[in-house]
Amino acid sequence: MAHKILLLKGDGIGPEIVAATLVVLGTLRERFGLALEIEEALMGGCAVDVHGEPLPDSTLALARAADAILLGAVGGPKWERIERDKRPERGLLKLRSALDLFCNLRPAAVHTALADASTLRPEVVSGLDILIVRELTGDIYFGQPRGIEIDADGQRVGRNTMIYTEAEIRRVAHAAFRTALKRARRLCSVDKANVLETTELWRDVVTEVGRDYPEVELSHLYVDNAAMQLVRAPKQFDVIVTGNIFGDILSDLASMLTGSIGMLPSASLNADGKGMFEPIHGSAPDIAGQDKANPLATILSAAMMLRYALNEPVQATRIEQAVTTVLDGGLRTADIQAAGGPVIGTREMGAAVAAALR
Repeated sequence: MAHKILLLKGDGIGPEIVAATLVVLGTLRERFGLALEIEEALMGGCAVDVHGEPLPDSTLALARAADAILLGAVGGPKWERIERDKRPERGLLKLRSALDLFCNLRPAAVHTALADASTLRPEVVSGLDILIVRELTGDIYFGQPRGIEIDADGQRVGRNTMIYTEAEIRRVAHAAFRTALKRARRLCSVDKANVLETTELWRDVVTEVGRDYPEVELSHLYVDNAAMQLVRAPKQFDVIVTGNIFGDILSDLASMLTGSIGMLPSASLNADGKGMFEPIHGSAPDIAGQDKANPLATILSAAMMLRYALNEPVQATRIEQAVTTVLDGGLRTADIQAAGGPVIGTREMGAAVAAALR
Protein backbone atom coordinates (compact mmCIF):
# COMPACT_ATOMS: atom_id res chain seq x y z
CA MET A 1 0.00 0.00 0.00
CA ALA A 2 1.30 3.45 -0.89
CA HIS A 3 2.23 5.93 1.83
CA LYS A 4 0.04 9.05 1.77
CA ILE A 5 2.17 12.18 1.80
CA LEU A 6 0.85 15.73 2.07
CA LEU A 7 3.15 18.23 0.39
CA LEU A 8 3.14 21.81 1.64
CA LYS A 9 5.57 23.80 -0.51
CA GLY A 10 4.97 27.07 1.31
CA ASP A 11 6.58 30.40 0.54
CA GLY A 12 9.88 31.92 -0.60
CA ILE A 13 12.36 29.18 -1.45
CA GLY A 14 9.88 26.52 -0.29
CA PRO A 15 8.67 25.50 -3.76
CA GLU A 16 12.26 25.23 -5.06
CA ILE A 17 13.66 23.07 -2.27
CA VAL A 18 10.58 20.85 -2.29
CA ALA A 19 10.86 20.42 -6.06
CA ALA A 20 14.46 19.24 -5.66
CA THR A 21 13.34 16.82 -2.95
CA LEU A 22 10.61 15.42 -5.18
CA VAL A 23 13.26 14.53 -7.75
CA VAL A 24 15.01 12.47 -5.07
CA LEU A 25 11.81 10.79 -3.91
CA GLY A 26 10.90 10.12 -7.53
CA THR A 27 14.19 8.29 -7.98
CA LEU A 28 13.41 6.09 -4.98
CA ARG A 29 10.07 5.25 -6.56
CA GLU A 30 11.58 4.41 -9.92
CA ARG A 31 14.76 2.70 -8.80
CA PHE A 32 13.71 0.99 -5.56
CA GLY A 33 9.93 0.73 -5.74
CA LEU A 34 9.06 3.14 -2.95
CA ALA A 35 5.27 3.50 -3.02
CA LEU A 36 4.12 7.07 -2.40
CA GLU A 37 0.81 8.82 -2.97
CA ILE A 38 1.53 12.55 -2.92
CA GLU A 39 -1.06 15.29 -2.59
CA GLU A 40 -0.37 19.04 -2.46
CA ALA A 41 -2.11 21.78 -0.47
CA LEU A 42 -1.52 25.37 0.58
CA MET A 43 -0.22 26.60 3.94
CA GLY A 44 1.48 29.84 4.90
CA GLY A 45 1.53 33.08 2.96
CA CYS A 46 0.46 31.36 -0.25
CA ALA A 47 -2.68 30.16 1.56
CA VAL A 48 -3.33 33.67 2.89
CA ASP A 49 -3.20 35.00 -0.68
CA VAL A 50 -5.69 32.42 -1.95
CA HIS A 51 -7.91 31.62 1.03
CA GLY A 52 -7.39 34.58 3.37
CA GLU A 53 -5.95 32.41 6.14
CA PRO A 54 -2.64 30.57 6.66
CA LEU A 55 -4.11 27.12 7.38
CA PRO A 56 -7.37 26.49 5.51
CA ASP A 57 -9.70 23.82 6.87
CA SER A 58 -9.19 21.83 3.66
CA THR A 59 -5.42 21.68 4.26
CA LEU A 60 -5.90 20.64 7.88
CA ALA A 61 -8.25 17.85 6.81
CA LEU A 62 -5.67 16.54 4.35
CA ALA A 63 -2.98 16.76 7.04
CA ARG A 64 -5.07 14.67 9.40
CA ALA A 65 -5.59 12.02 6.71
CA ALA A 66 -1.96 11.83 5.57
CA ASP A 67 0.65 9.39 6.86
CA ALA A 68 3.22 12.20 6.91
CA ILE A 69 3.61 15.84 5.91
CA LEU A 70 6.59 17.31 4.05
CA LEU A 71 6.91 21.08 4.38
CA GLY A 72 9.15 23.57 2.60
CA ALA A 73 9.09 26.91 4.44
CA VAL A 74 6.56 29.62 5.30
CA GLY A 75 6.54 33.36 5.80
CA GLY A 76 8.12 36.48 4.36
CA PRO A 77 8.03 40.29 4.49
CA LYS A 78 4.93 40.40 2.30
CA TRP A 79 2.75 39.20 5.19
CA GLU A 80 4.50 40.81 8.17
CA ARG A 81 2.00 43.68 8.58
CA ILE A 82 -1.26 41.79 8.28
CA GLU A 83 -3.16 40.96 11.46
CA ARG A 84 -1.23 38.57 13.66
CA ASP A 85 -3.70 35.66 13.49
CA LYS A 86 -3.49 35.67 9.69
CA ARG A 87 0.30 35.60 9.41
CA PRO A 88 1.92 32.52 7.80
CA GLU A 89 3.67 31.41 10.98
CA ARG A 90 0.36 31.16 12.81
CA GLY A 91 -0.69 28.50 10.34
CA LEU A 92 2.41 26.47 11.17
CA LEU A 93 1.80 26.76 14.91
CA LYS A 94 -1.86 25.85 14.44
CA LEU A 95 -0.94 22.75 12.45
CA ARG A 96 1.57 21.61 15.08
CA SER A 97 -1.04 22.10 17.79
CA ALA A 98 -3.91 20.47 15.86
CA LEU A 99 -1.89 17.31 15.20
CA ASP A 100 -0.27 17.39 18.68
CA LEU A 101 3.22 17.31 17.18
CA PHE A 102 4.89 17.76 20.55
CA CYS A 103 8.25 16.09 19.92
CA ASN A 104 10.65 17.91 17.60
CA LEU A 105 13.85 16.13 16.59
CA ARG A 106 16.60 18.38 15.25
CA PRO A 107 19.88 16.62 14.40
CA ALA A 108 23.08 18.61 13.95
CA ALA A 109 25.76 16.45 12.36
CA VAL A 110 28.91 17.56 10.59
CA HIS A 111 29.64 15.78 7.34
CA THR A 112 33.35 15.06 7.10
CA ALA A 113 33.57 16.93 3.80
CA LEU A 114 32.07 20.05 5.40
CA ALA A 115 34.24 20.32 8.51
CA ASP A 116 35.94 23.38 6.97
CA ALA A 117 32.59 25.08 6.32
CA SER A 118 31.94 25.72 10.01
CA THR A 119 33.04 29.02 11.51
CA LEU A 120 34.66 26.96 14.30
CA ARG A 121 37.96 25.15 13.85
CA PRO A 122 37.63 21.78 12.10
CA GLU A 123 39.03 19.90 15.09
CA VAL A 124 36.24 21.35 17.26
CA VAL A 125 33.38 20.21 15.02
CA SER A 126 34.75 17.26 13.05
CA GLY A 127 32.69 14.17 13.89
CA LEU A 128 29.98 16.19 15.63
CA ASP A 129 26.64 14.36 15.93
CA ILE A 130 24.08 16.03 18.23
CA LEU A 131 20.33 15.49 18.43
CA ILE A 132 18.19 18.21 20.01
CA VAL A 133 14.78 17.06 21.27
CA ARG A 134 12.59 20.17 21.48
CA GLU A 135 9.14 20.25 23.06
CA LEU A 136 7.01 21.84 20.36
CA THR A 137 3.43 22.49 21.45
CA GLY A 138 3.79 24.25 24.79
CA ASP A 139 5.87 26.99 26.42
CA ILE A 140 5.75 30.68 25.63
CA TYR A 141 4.75 30.16 21.99
CA PHE A 142 1.36 28.78 23.00
CA GLY A 143 0.81 30.05 26.56
CA GLN A 144 -2.13 32.28 27.44
CA PRO A 145 -2.72 35.12 28.15
CA ARG A 146 -0.78 36.80 25.38
CA GLY A 147 -1.06 39.91 23.27
CA ILE A 148 -0.41 43.65 23.11
CA GLU A 149 -2.70 45.96 25.08
CA ILE A 150 -2.86 49.47 26.51
CA ASP A 151 -2.36 49.85 30.27
CA ALA A 152 -3.88 52.40 32.64
CA ASP A 153 -1.13 54.90 31.80
CA GLY A 154 -1.81 54.65 28.09
CA GLN A 155 1.34 52.65 27.37
CA ARG A 156 1.47 49.62 25.12
CA VAL A 157 2.24 46.43 27.04
CA GLY A 158 3.26 43.15 25.42
CA ARG A 159 2.53 39.93 27.28
CA ASN A 160 3.45 36.30 26.67
CA THR A 161 3.05 33.44 29.12
CA MET A 162 5.62 30.70 29.65
CA ILE A 163 3.72 27.68 30.90
CA TYR A 164 4.21 23.91 31.03
CA THR A 165 2.16 21.18 32.66
CA GLU A 166 3.83 18.22 34.27
CA ALA A 167 2.28 15.92 31.66
CA GLU A 168 3.71 17.96 28.76
CA ILE A 169 7.20 17.78 30.25
CA ARG A 170 6.93 14.13 31.14
CA ARG A 171 5.98 12.93 27.66
CA VAL A 172 8.79 14.76 25.86
CA ALA A 173 11.24 13.62 28.54
CA HIS A 174 10.28 9.99 27.91
CA ALA A 175 10.77 10.57 24.16
CA ALA A 176 14.21 12.04 24.79
CA PHE A 177 15.32 9.21 27.07
CA ARG A 178 14.11 6.60 24.58
CA THR A 179 16.07 8.40 21.87
CA ALA A 180 19.19 8.51 24.06
CA LEU A 181 18.95 4.74 24.57
CA LYS A 182 19.45 4.31 20.83
CA ARG A 183 22.54 6.55 20.75
CA ALA A 184 25.38 7.13 23.24
CA ARG A 185 23.06 7.02 26.29
CA ARG A 186 23.84 10.57 27.38
CA LEU A 187 21.07 13.13 27.82
CA CYS A 188 21.49 16.79 28.77
CA SER A 189 18.38 18.65 29.89
CA VAL A 190 18.51 22.42 29.34
CA ASP A 191 16.50 24.86 31.44
CA LYS A 192 16.74 28.13 33.40
CA ALA A 193 15.69 26.69 36.73
CA ASN A 194 17.59 29.28 38.74
CA VAL A 195 15.28 32.04 37.46
CA LEU A 196 12.11 30.57 35.93
CA GLU A 197 9.67 28.49 37.96
CA THR A 198 8.38 26.92 34.75
CA THR A 199 11.78 25.39 34.11
CA GLU A 200 12.30 24.55 37.77
CA LEU A 201 9.33 22.23 37.27
CA TRP A 202 10.95 21.08 34.00
CA ARG A 203 14.12 20.02 35.84
CA ASP A 204 12.19 18.25 38.59
CA VAL A 205 10.05 16.25 36.15
CA VAL A 206 12.93 15.31 33.83
CA THR A 207 14.88 14.10 36.88
CA GLU A 208 11.92 11.99 37.98
CA VAL A 209 11.53 10.47 34.51
CA GLY A 210 15.25 9.75 34.44
CA ARG A 211 14.83 7.22 37.26
CA ASP A 212 13.02 5.00 34.73
CA TYR A 213 16.11 5.01 32.51
CA PRO A 214 19.11 4.10 34.71
CA GLU A 215 21.14 3.21 31.60
CA VAL A 216 21.09 6.86 30.47
CA GLU A 217 23.47 9.39 32.01
CA LEU A 218 21.41 12.53 32.74
CA SER A 219 22.91 15.99 33.19
CA HIS A 220 21.42 19.47 33.50
CA LEU A 221 22.59 22.85 32.17
CA TYR A 222 21.18 26.35 32.31
CA VAL A 223 20.39 27.57 28.82
CA ASP A 224 22.98 30.36 28.81
CA ASN A 225 25.73 27.90 29.78
CA ALA A 226 24.44 25.39 27.23
CA ALA A 227 24.75 28.00 24.47
CA MET A 228 28.31 28.74 25.55
CA GLN A 229 29.22 25.05 25.74
CA LEU A 230 27.80 24.37 22.27
CA VAL A 231 30.33 26.84 20.88
CA ARG A 232 33.19 25.95 23.25
CA ALA A 233 33.10 22.14 23.08
CA PRO A 234 30.06 20.88 21.14
CA LYS A 235 31.15 17.24 21.01
CA GLN A 236 30.51 16.88 24.75
CA PHE A 237 26.80 16.61 23.86
CA ASP A 238 24.86 13.70 22.41
CA VAL A 239 21.13 14.24 23.03
CA ILE A 240 19.77 17.53 24.38
CA VAL A 241 16.18 17.91 25.59
CA THR A 242 14.65 21.31 26.22
CA GLY A 243 11.54 23.45 25.96
CA ASN A 244 10.08 25.17 22.95
CA ILE A 245 11.77 28.56 23.00
CA PHE A 246 15.17 27.35 24.21
CA GLY A 247 15.09 24.52 21.65
CA ASP A 248 14.29 26.95 18.86
CA ILE A 249 17.30 29.11 19.68
CA LEU A 250 19.80 26.36 20.51
CA SER A 251 19.01 24.32 17.39
CA ASP A 252 19.64 27.34 15.18
CA LEU A 253 22.90 27.93 17.02
CA ALA A 254 23.83 24.28 16.50
CA SER A 255 23.13 24.64 12.78
CA MET A 256 26.09 26.97 12.40
CA LEU A 257 28.38 24.38 13.95
CA THR A 258 27.65 22.32 10.83
CA GLY A 259 28.49 25.16 8.44
CA SER A 260 25.02 26.16 7.29
CA ILE A 261 21.42 26.21 8.46
CA GLY A 262 20.69 24.86 4.98
CA MET A 263 21.99 21.46 6.07
CA LEU A 264 19.69 20.69 8.98
CA PRO A 265 16.43 18.69 8.76
CA SER A 266 13.81 18.20 11.45
CA ALA A 267 10.96 15.90 12.42
CA SER A 268 7.92 16.87 14.49
CA LEU A 269 6.11 13.82 15.86
CA ASN A 270 3.01 13.03 17.89
CA ALA A 271 2.48 10.13 20.26
CA ASP A 272 1.46 7.85 17.37
CA GLY A 273 4.59 8.55 15.34
CA LYS A 274 2.76 10.64 12.76
CA GLY A 275 4.77 13.67 11.81
CA MET A 276 5.63 16.73 9.83
CA PHE A 277 9.10 17.00 8.32
CA GLU A 278 10.78 20.25 7.34
CA PRO A 279 14.14 22.03 7.14
CA ILE A 280 14.81 24.20 10.18
CA HIS A 281 15.56 27.27 8.06
CA GLY A 282 13.09 29.91 6.93
CA SER A 283 11.73 30.95 3.56
CA ALA A 284 14.76 33.11 2.58
CA PRO A 285 12.77 35.52 0.37
CA ASP A 286 15.96 37.37 -0.59
CA ILE A 287 17.06 34.42 -2.75
CA ALA A 288 13.65 32.99 -3.70
CA GLY A 289 13.32 32.10 -7.37
CA GLN A 290 17.06 32.40 -8.01
CA ASP A 291 18.03 28.69 -7.87
CA LYS A 292 20.47 29.47 -5.03
CA ALA A 293 18.89 27.73 -2.03
CA ASN A 294 20.44 24.62 -0.50
CA PRO A 295 17.86 21.80 -0.75
CA LEU A 296 19.82 19.30 1.35
CA ALA A 297 18.01 20.08 4.63
CA THR A 298 14.70 19.35 2.92
CA ILE A 299 16.06 16.22 1.24
CA LEU A 300 17.35 15.01 4.62
CA SER A 301 13.96 15.88 6.14
CA ALA A 302 12.45 13.48 3.61
CA ALA A 303 14.89 10.85 4.86
CA MET A 304 13.67 11.49 8.42
CA MET A 305 10.11 11.14 7.15
CA LEU A 306 10.91 7.74 5.69
CA ARG A 307 12.62 6.59 8.89
CA TYR A 308 10.34 7.96 11.61
CA ALA A 309 6.84 8.06 10.07
CA LEU A 310 6.80 5.59 7.20
CA ASN A 311 8.93 2.74 8.59
CA GLU A 312 11.23 2.81 5.57
CA PRO A 313 14.68 2.92 7.22
CA VAL A 314 16.48 1.39 4.25
CA GLN A 315 15.15 4.06 1.91
CA ALA A 316 16.10 6.74 4.46
CA THR A 317 19.64 5.45 4.63
CA ARG A 318 19.87 5.49 0.84
CA ILE A 319 19.09 9.22 0.80
CA GLU A 320 21.56 9.97 3.58
CA GLN A 321 24.31 8.01 1.86
CA ALA A 322 23.58 9.75 -1.45
CA VAL A 323 23.92 13.17 0.22
CA THR A 324 27.26 12.10 1.70
CA THR A 325 28.41 10.89 -1.72
CA VAL A 326 27.54 14.23 -3.34
CA LEU A 327 29.33 16.24 -0.65
CA ASP A 328 32.37 13.96 -0.72
CA GLY A 329 32.42 14.54 -4.48
CA GLY A 330 32.92 18.26 -3.87
CA LEU A 331 29.57 19.70 -4.99
CA ARG A 332 28.45 22.75 -3.00
CA THR A 333 25.65 25.29 -2.92
CA ALA A 334 26.69 28.84 -2.08
CA ASP A 335 25.98 28.58 1.66
CA ILE A 336 28.55 25.79 2.12
CA GLN A 337 31.07 27.10 -0.38
CA ALA A 338 33.56 27.79 2.41
CA ALA A 339 34.40 24.09 2.29
CA GLY A 340 35.62 24.51 -1.27
CA GLY A 341 34.43 23.02 -4.54
CA PRO A 342 32.29 24.38 -7.38
CA VAL A 343 29.04 26.18 -6.59
CA ILE A 344 25.84 24.70 -8.01
CA GLY A 345 22.16 25.65 -7.71
CA THR A 346 19.12 24.13 -6.07
CA ARG A 347 18.00 22.07 -9.07
CA GLU A 348 21.48 20.74 -9.81
CA MET A 349 22.02 19.70 -6.17
CA GLY A 350 18.73 17.79 -6.15
CA ALA A 351 19.65 16.14 -9.44
CA ALA A 352 23.09 15.21 -8.08
CA VAL A 353 21.57 13.44 -5.06
CA ALA A 354 19.15 11.62 -7.36
CA ALA A 355 22.04 10.58 -9.61
CA ALA A 356 23.94 9.24 -6.58
CA LEU A 357 20.90 7.13 -5.72
CA ARG A 358 20.93 5.61 -9.20
